Amino acid sequence: MAALLERLLRAGPRAVAPGHQVGRREAGLGPDPGATVRVRFAPSPTGFLHLGGLRTALYNYIFAKKHQGSFILRLEDTDQSRLVPRAAENIEDMLEWAGIPPDESPRRGGPAGPYNQSQRLALYAQATEALLKSGAAYPCFCSPQRLELLKKEALRSRQTPRYDNRCRNLSQAQVAQKLAMDPKPAIRFRLEEAAPAFQDLVYGWTQHEVASVEGDPIILKSDGFPTYHLACVVDDHHMSISHVLRGSEWLVSTSKHLLLYQALGWHPPQFAHLPLLLNRDGSKLSKRQGDIFLEHFAAAGFLPEALLDIITNCGSGFAENQMGRTLPELITQFDLTRITCHSALLDLEKLPEFNRLHLQQLVSSETQRPQLVEKLQALVKEAFGNQLHDKDVLDPEYVERIILLRQGHISRLQDLVSPVYSYLWTRPAVHRAQLGIESEKVDVIIKRLLGVLERSGLSLTQDVVNRELKKLSEGLEGTKYSSVMKLLRMMLSGQLQGPPVAEMMVSLGPKEVQERIQKVLSS
Repeated sequence: MAALLERLLRAGPRAVAPGHQVGRREAGLGPDPGATVRVRFAPSPTGFLHLGGLRTALYNYIFAKKHQGSFILRLEDTDQSRLVPRAAENIEDMLEWAGIPPDESPRRGGPAGPYNQSQRLALYAQATEALLKSGAAYPCFCSPQRLELLKKEALRSRQTPRYDNRCRNLSQAQVAQKLAMDPKPAIRFRLEEAAPAFQDLVYGWTQHEVASVEGDPIILKSDGFPTYHLACVVDDHHMSISHVLRGSEWLVSTSKHLLLYQALGWHPPQFAHLPLLLNRDGSKLSKRQGDIFLEHFAAAGFLPEALLDIITNCGSGFAENQMGRTLPELITQFDLTRITCHSALLDLEKLPEFNRLHLQQLVSSETQRPQLVEKLQALVKEAFGNQLHDKDVLDPEYVERIILLRQGHISRLQDLVSPVYSYLWTRPAVHRAQLGIESEKVDVIIKRLLGVLERSGLSLTQDVVNRELKKLSEGLEGTKYSSVMKLLRMMLSGQLQGPPVAEMMVSLGPKEVQERIQKVLSS
């Protein structure tokens, strides 16, 4: 960059004349109708993917798929000091886990790569060179100490900190003199007084006179890395991005970006700024909330389908708010014109109910259910390990029966390995003394129950078992039906509460029920 600045100085005053513009034109509304839709999700790998990022990625994904377009993942890793180890891998891993994988990305590659900004420095240097040649940019030699002093003075005066454009009108001689002492200055962009208005697809016609409230921004740092403002413009242009769907916090900066598009002679994409996703109380989602990262939800057993559903259900972009929408339904029903300017309030206390609905959908699917069986088998092994004396509990047919019987009653597969369901996988240690009923009556109840189980041709369904249990309790003078059920539940599970006894018996099967009863009798 220093060599470039020296060439510009030798070229004469026209090359660095303040305010000189080449190829500037009014910013339009984006590509022509019918053009290929290309959108991007461009997070910074300074942290793992969280719900706010997932929502931005999802809206880009469903917009692209609705219009048969491409969804691109670009990592904005130019702030090298803030990079978090494994964050880049986590972002792409979690997009794939959520079922919204990018078409082009650092991992997958693609025609517009590389997809890490740190590998695109030559493009930013070329753009900066063009801006310097046209006079739309200039070198800044202000020290960090001076800039910090400006900031402190502004805050002391209760004003918004801004650069005072001190280096904007340096003469050629002054630039040459300073280059000799500081060959790697930062490069700033000249803000125009008349920023172009633009039609945001969510907020409508918008204009921000950035030059009246901001100083000229740095676009290329002294280390050769760009700032966000230059990098996003250069990359969106070279990647042929047709629509930029990003958070509303960038709405004010868009006028600045349009000025860059004008200075470079490029046609801008269309912009749609998405309202923020906030906590239920209206506070901002924060990375300090450990429970907003996707890894947390995946580890806790929440389904990606439930997360996609809840973060769209609490916002806008659809004709109706309904629970239980699948990704194909989100794509079909999404309408960008229905996104409102109101922030979306996320109530995570409702997530278990969303998860219950989507888990039930997966259980009902003949193709998806085997995957749930495998996941539950793994959870049982992990939770009970050496306690699994009877390996038959891992039999796919048995595990599938448990899932089918409990569907609609559980929110997560993990619930089935909680203590309340431990009886499904291990035999409880129950003694006669715990049954709470006179010994003679226990013998009568057990004799009748064993008679039911040994009856040939009996189909063990919940309806049949319920009917037989009611018959069994009839004639037991002084013993209520509820007391009989309490006794049987204790014998089968070692617990006072749980699923209906009939369901317990169907779950365990007649052979296991008989063996558990005999074990209690012999204790």
